[in-house]
Amino acid sequence: MRRVFLLPVLALILSQGCDQKPSAQWRGPESNGIFPETGLMDTWPEAGPELLWVFEGLGKGFAAPAVTEEAIYVAGESEGTSYLYAIGPDGELKWKSENGEEFLGEGFSSTYPGARSTPTIAGGMVYAASGKGRVACYEASTGEEVWAVHLMDDLGGILGEFGYSASPLVDEKYLYCFPGGQKNNFVALNRKDGSLAWSAPVLRDTFAYGSPLLVELPGTRAIITTSRHHISVLDASSGELLGSYRLEGYEYDGEHCNTPVYSNGHIYFVANDIPGQGSIRLKISDDGRELSERWRNNGVMNNFGGLLVVDDHLFTTVKGNRLVSLDPEDGSVSDSIRVPTGSLAFADNKFFCYGNNGTMTLLNYDRGQLTEGGSFKVVEGSGQHFSYPVLHGGNLYIRRGDGLMAYRVREEF
Repeated sequence: MRRVFLLPVLALILSQGCDQKPSAQWRGPESNGIFPETGLMDTWPEAGPELLWVFEGLGKGFAAPAVTEEAIYVAGESEGTSYLYAIGPDGELKWKSENGEEFLGEGFSSTYPGARSTPTIAGGMVYAASGKGRVACYEASTGEEVWAVHLMDDLGGILGEFGYSASPLVDEKYLYCFPGGQKNNFVALNRKDGSLAWSAPVLRDTFAYGSPLLVELPGTRAIITTSRHHISVLDASSGELLGSYRLEGYEYDGEHCNTPVYSNGHIYFVANDIPGQGSIRLKISDDGRELSERWRNNGVMNNFGGLLVVDDHLFTTVKGNRLVSLDPEDGSVSDSIRVPTGSLAFADNKFFCYGNNGTMTLLNYDRGQLTEGGSFKVVEGSGQHFSYPVLHGGNLYIRRGDGLMAYRVREEF
């Protein structure tokens, strides 16, 4: 039976808060890796920007933070338990709340244990998912749990080899997520109490590791999501499958980890399959029912470092340590610059590239040209350098395993 825990004292807060859109979520306000920061430094000192603080104690994991004016929210792990942390702007812990069992893996997957999903903050609530599929709602100011649903135990979902990685997608009424089961393949939960609003079989495909997107098409409000074999477009009000595109090939240990990007009537996606999909640009119709391939570049692949779309060009890092730009007309590589392969963020006409080798690189983007503005090594924290960088309030936030670091990257006047 689905487990729902309600706190009556929070009813008024919830009834007011559910009219609000997310204030922080996976990959920024539009979930596309672009952050609305301004006044950022064009060049960094040789040693890198000022390190403001380091928070240690997050445990294992790769989950990026979600940042608001009030706090930095991030998932972590301790002794196999998933935790949600709220850290103040000064780097001090505000509260810490449990979220069930965390993913530790077996065999090869045990090489990459820990938290995976970025929390979503909306209407005074924090929505978080553990790597074992427990999705929960917390009061943002106190960490008090309001409700919880387990995607496997309660909804018949299927746990992937590397755990549940998707970040909760939230709008004014619902929390959307992908259990990946045969019956409850994709679902919408009531944001207020976690009850099931609708369930859709979609294509009954097993889930991938990217996160779903909510987009306003000219003719409908739609969800774009990936699964092992497809990119699918769903009606946000009912879960009806509007359109789909079949992805060629999949890496069993990757299974399409990147989140798609929607921009100007197109869907962009990068996979890492050999042989397989590579990078694609799809035209989506106004009603979401038609997806037509505009171009494909099988040679440009990325596993989990993400993609950015700037000026209709797709940017991603590739093997061989390069950031490449793909032409919007035919998908050919129109430009590239040497930078360690890793994850990306963009703000104030600048790319922030966090390499898997621990090198953070600043690239200035001016009239289509890329020039380096500095780099430094991230030595704090522990484990792999797989988390995505986040920008907020003139600060750059980087999570590396047990540690969360805040760097000052805004010009001082």
